Amino acid sequence: MAESEFQQGNNDDGKTRENFKKSTEELLEKMENLTVWATQIVYDCTAIRTNPALTTTMQHLEDAFLRCKEHMEKKRQEKPN
Repeated sequence: MAESEFQQGNNDDGKTRENFKKSTEELLEKMENLTVWATQIVYDCTAIRTNPALTTTMQHLEDAFLRCKEHMEKKRQEKPN
């Protein structure tokens, strides 16, 4: 009887450790994602402050991309199956 209670306690400890390990890994992954996100924001802010023309250039590139995308979509629709 004492042995089964001891084994039961070890099993619960094992589950607790596994749950703790899984939770810790999930939190670490979330922290890594937030760190990357924050780094990108800081980089973007720094780049814009050091080169104000960058915002205009990025807008120009986005407009060109959207025009190109629209043109390619029209070509795809015109192409016969």
